[in-house]
Amino acid sequence: MTGGAISYTLLLLAGCALGLFFYGGLWFTIRALCGSRHPVLLMLASFWGRTAVVIACFLLLMDQLWQNAALCLAGFVLARFVCARLMPNPPAGKGAA
Repeated sequence: MTGGAISYTLLLLAGCALGLFFYGGLWFTIRALCGSRHPVLLMLASFWGRTAVVIACFLLLMDQLWQNAALCLAGFVLARFVCARLMPNPPAGKGAA
C-alpha cells in the first residue's frame, strides 16, 4: 500500500467517524426529547453543536483539496447508511401509518 492509498483510507475512515458522531448524536437527541423540559432548545443546540464539529473537522481534513473532501463525504454518507441499518426503529404508535 502506498502512502496515498493509506491517507485516502484514513480520510474515508475519518468521514465514517464523523458520520457516526453526527447521526449517533441525532439518535441520542431524539431519544432524549420526550423527557426534556426544553425540547426545542435541546434540538437546536444538538443540531448546531453536531454541525459545527463536523464542518470544522471536514475543513481540517480536506486540507484545501477537493479529493480529500470527497473521500470524507463518502465516508460520512456510508456512515449514514450504517446507522440507519444498526439503530433500532421506534415502535409504531397510534398515529403511525
